[in-house]
Amino acid sequence: MSENIKPEAITVTLKDDIAYSNGSVVSKTLFDKKTGTLTLFSFDAGQGLSEHTAPFDAVVQILDGEAALTVGSKVIKAESGQLVIMPANIPHSVRAVTRFKMLLTMIRS
Repeated sequence: MSENIKPEAITVTLKDDIAYSNGSVVSKTLFDKKTGTLTLFSFDAGQGLSEHTAPFDAVVQILDGEAALTVGSKVIKAESGQLVIMPANIPHSVRAVTRFKMLLTMIRS
């Protein structure tokens, strides 16, 4: 279990639990188990994650702002309140159209 999660139940206000940082991408792991992870990210406008692959399916939940995600050859514009499902082993990248925050759920199988 991540040191960020206590053994008792807690409540997290996702959008407020991570701050923006000028010119940066910030990440905070909320949950890390053999079965999967929950990681919060904040991106300043124009920042991103370069193309990469992951061996597991992942779900991105946009909490604030707007992002452009490229999954395979498809560009997906996503905004607050939307989910993007990214299949395992498909190249993907993330770019902040505006400042944005997301929750990444990685499902290990």
